[in-house]
Order: sequence, then C-alpha cells, then structure tokens
Amino acid sequence: MKSKPVREDLDVYVWEGKSDIADRVSHCLASFDMEVIRADGADLSRERTRARPSIAVVSVSVIEGASTNANEWQLGHGMPVIWVATTPRENDRSVFPPEYSNILTLDFSGAELRTLIFKLSGAIAEADRAPVPSDPLVAQSSAMLGLLAEVDAFADCDSNVLIHGETGVGKERIARLLHDKQSHYGQGPFVAVNCGAIPDGLFESHFFGHAKGAFTGALYSHKGYFEQANDGTLFLDEIGDLPLYQQVKLLRVLEDSAVTRLGSAQPVKLDFRLVAATNKHLKSMVRDELFRADLFYRLAVIELHIPSLEERGPVDKLAVFTAYLGKVVGDSEVGAQVPPWLRELVEGGVFPGNVREMRNIAERVGIIYRQLGGWDERRIRPIFDALSMGATGAVPRADDPARSGALADRARWDATERARIVAALDANGWRRQDTANALGISRKVLWEKMRKYQIVGNDSELASEYEG
Repeated sequence: MKSKPVREDLDVYVWEGKSDIADRVSHCLASFDMEVIRADGADLSRERTRARPSIAVVSVSVIEGASTNANEWQLGHGMPVIWVATTPRENDRSVFPPEYSNILTLDFSGAELRTLIFKLSGAIAEADRAPVPSDPLVAQSSAMLGLLAEVDAFADCDSNVLIHGETGVGKERIARLLHDKQSHYGQGPFVAVNCGAIPDGLFESHFFGHAKGAFTGALYSHKGYFEQANDGTLFLDEIGDLPLYQQVKLLRVLEDSAVTRLGSAQPVKLDFRLVAATNKHLKSMVRDELFRADLFYRLAVIELHIPSLEERGPVDKLAVFTAYLGKVVGDSEVGAQVPPWLRELVEGGVFPGNVREMRNIAERVGIIYRQLGGWDERRIRPIFDALSMGATGAVPRADDPARSGALADRARWDATERARIVAALDANGWRRQDTANALGISRKVLWEKMRKYQIVGNDSELASEYEG
C-alpha cells in the first residue's frame, strides 16, 4: 500500500528549461492526486499559484545567464522549489549555493522526487495551520496616542523618517506602521536591516549587491538591500552604529537615487522610502564628528520620538502586559482577571527594556498561569524580583531598595533631559516651534515634555548650568 502525501490537492509546476523533465515528473507522480503543469512560457500569476498549494520543479538551466539567482527566483514565484541539476558539478553541495537546499540529479528516481514532494507538502500544511504572528500595538496613554497621531499625519508622504527611541520601545513596529499606511510605497516590500549586525567587510555586498563573477564564489548575481527595497520601504535600524565610511556610501545612494552592484558598471535607478531608527543622540554624535551632519539632515526630514514605557505610564504598562499575556494564554479576556498584587507589580515596576522586556515577563507569567490554571503569587513574584536589568541587577519590587536606585537613575535622566530642553528653549528665544526643530521632536511632544517637567517662563539659570 502506497503512502499518500500530506497534501493531495497539490499542483506541481515544472520549468524544464533546456532539460526534458516534465514527462519524468508526471510518470513519478502518476499514482497520486496531483496535477503536473508545464510552466515554461505560461502566463502564471501569483494569484493563480496561491489558489491551491503549489510546488515547483525547476531545471537549473532556467536561471543560467539570467539576472537573478535561485533564492530570488523562488521568492518571485512564491512557492517551494525542487531544483534539478543539469551537470554533476551542480549537485556538488560544496560549491552549490545554499539556497538550492532541495536538489535532484537529472536522472532522479520516483522515490527521490516523492520524498522531496512529501517533505515540502508537509511544510505547506504546517504553514497553513500556523497562526500569522502579530504583536499587539497598545496605545492608551496620551504620549502613545500622540505618537500614533503623528504616524497618521506623516505616513502618506514620501519623505525620509528618523525614529528616536530607547531600546525595546518598538521602533520597527512604528516603521512597519508607516509603511502599511503609505499609499504608494506601502504596496511594495518592507526590508528591515540592523546596521549593527552587518559583518565587517561585507557592507557593500549586503547593501549594493554584486554581479555574477564579481568575486570568488559569486556564482550568481545578487540584489542588495537597496534594490530589494525598491518601490517599498527600507528600514535601517540602529543607524547610529554605521561607521563613517559606510555613512558616506549611504549618503551617495540617497543623493543619486541609484546603486551600482559590485563588479558591474551599470547603475540601477531606485525609488524607495527610507525610515531609519536609533537609540542614540545623533545630534551629539554629529557634534563629536561620529556621525555625518549631511547624512543626519538627509535622514531627519521627519522625526518621531517613541516614548519609553516609563513615559507612557502605568496605564500602558498594564495594557501592554495584559495584551501579551492574552496571546500566551490564548484568552484575550485574561487581563480582566489579573489580581491586585500582580497589577501593582506591573504598574509600579521599572522596565529599562521597555516593551520587549514586558513581553518577556508576560510570556513567563502566562506559561505559569497556563500550567497551573491560576495565579500563583509564590511562583510569579520572583519573576519580577529576578528579571535581568542588564548590568544593574534585578527589576525591583516597590518595597525593594534596588528600586530606589533605579528611580534615582530615572530622576537623573529626567533632570538631564529637562536641562537640555530649557537650554534649547533659551537658545531659540523660547520659540517652541524653533526649539522643537532644534531638538528633533514635534511641537506637541515638546509641549508634553514642558508640562511633564513643569517648565514655565525663562529658566536661564538652569540653561546656563546645562551649557556649563
């Protein structure tokens, strides 16, 4: 008795290229309820191939001499691929690109083909069952509602955006929101790049791409991040981590709206929206000659400040916690059942890791709740006591001396920020719009910070102290 594949409602598209493999594929799958479709020259839309589960069987000769590589071809057609080698060398895993993970020789057997078909159809079934991941976007505090209002106001323009915010506040989430709300670029790709994670010496290859034969091992042409983001959004996270020599190259691309791959002399015109993010004070870095002023002003056409969880206050702390808790437990109503002692821990805690740290806490609490079917204070409270605060120790309870130290750090930060705002106000004659522009924030955010720090009148004495 033959085993059946995981999916029986499966279409198998065959691109033969210079090979004669369609008949062999049909013969190998004759005993199964699959339709084998010759795809060479066919007008196939993504909508058609998405209508039913689909797998491609493609001869390597299809992309020989083409301006694309295997990975890009697969992404462009939106289905899993089984590659068929046309020469013995192509089946040598030591020289073959890693994207050819499922590959057969030209004389493949029915058992070999079916094994890969079954494996990929199983992966399709798993993907169909898996829920689409999404993080809740919580906004109940006035600070967060103000930010979302700014996102709505600036989303549908083409200007570059610079997002400021502490670690873990959700800078990429806001960047994606800008992208999704954009009428033109929102229809294109969203390419996210962590600038601090680019390996030394590979900046050009990663960002600019390379032509076939540009260097040893460049068997196929490759699109860099700039080209991948064409007609969409390029999100550069931790832009402050880019070395100066890389900043120059980024600036040139922004000025020319074109990129030239390594090993090629042909520039490629680009049209994308750039959204950059940082947890560093770029203006200070410009002053210290660690960041190029011309690049800063290219990036900071529009500036958004994401408030920290501490700035958002207890209402958002609890809302963020219960939103993630509901996801872990699988019950969106669980937040209403949070006991008073847990509510106090959440609302009164100090979370330097912001939303990311709160998500981790909610996940751990949710696992305990799910396992025990209730709130176990003896097991949950230590999570707040022992959770890492980076180099400073643990997240303190309200009555813990360590909390006093954390609050003292926050007080020092607030004092520094207040002094910086007063100094900027003084330098700009207390004109709020000019001051907001100088600080890289909106007039509304400046007003909220002035109200928070109770800044009224001309506090020139404090400004002088800050300058000194």
